[in-house]
Amino acid sequence: MLLDGIFQVKTCGFPPLENRDKSISAFPGIDFFGCGTLTKEETLRFADMEKRAVNDMFVVISDIWLDNKDTMTRLEEVLHEYDKQDVVPSLFIFMGNFSSHPCNLSSDSFSSLRSQFGELGQIIGACTNLMQQSRFLLIPGPDDPGPSTALPRCALPKYITEEFKKHIPNALFSSNPCRVKFCNQEITFFRQDLLYRMRRSCLIRPSTEETSDPFKHLVATITHQGHLCPLPLTVQPIIWNYDHCLHLYPTPQTIVLGDKSEQKEFEYAGIKCFNPGSFSTDSTFVAYRPYNREVELSGLQKG
Repeated sequence: MLLDGIFQVKTCGFPPLENRDKSISAFPGIDFFGCGTLTKEETLRFADMEKRAVNDMFVVISDIWLDNKDTMTRLEEVLHEYDKQDVVPSLFIFMGNFSSHPCNLSSDSFSSLRSQFGELGQIIGACTNLMQQSRFLLIPGPDDPGPSTALPRCALPKYITEEFKKHIPNALFSSNPCRVKFCNQEITFFRQDLLYRMRRSCLIRPSTEETSDPFKHLVATITHQGHLCPLPLTVQPIIWNYDHCLHLYPTPQTIVLGDKSEQKEFEYAGIKCFNPGSFSTDSTFVAYRPYNREVELSGLQKG
């Protein structure tokens, strides 16, 4: 504190990052995920199942514009290639935006989007192996239909997804963000153009002493802050009663940040983080193997 009453800051840094195991051991018996408290025997059994699940693979595709013919042609190519494999992916995660232009309450394209979801269901339905052995999880993007732009966002409206459900009745439509538990592993999915918004709201340029990669700075920021979207409410409104859905405590083993920026992967303090990139723009996606947390950055060649 200076003599004239000004508080001068010499150093500014993040709160310390707490290890997941340390967080859980500090609160034994508390179910942070919400699926019930596991006994020690169940935890050991799930750990063994996770190690043996060498054939399980998650395919994460973000930014799927259903109203773009080129995007749908490329998506159909990806699905048919996986359908030909001897062991098909166990889970496909489709993240929005599902339209090339924002859909809001004043939009007149809801009926078109409904039929486009039906066409997506027909494409998946033509893949026999995927229909029999794979599950499909759909997560809305920031510009998809919904009651508001506040976070967390609810699942896509039933009116939009009814035609899709006729072809894929076991599909899952989740909120954004979404958390998935695979045995003992917790995976957090968040579809938001977060990198651009964080950089735009940045008051002081991040230090380049350790890295100049903006994605690595983003990962460090959200993990240390323990929150998926540490932005002012004036920049990103949050439904306060559901703010806990954006918390990263205890830290998940894997965080998937769907963003329109380029495809990236980064492991920080034992937390695997990756961005599958924009499929509609760059034809990129990610194949993730949960048993060893291997991330395969994938994409289609342009030609």
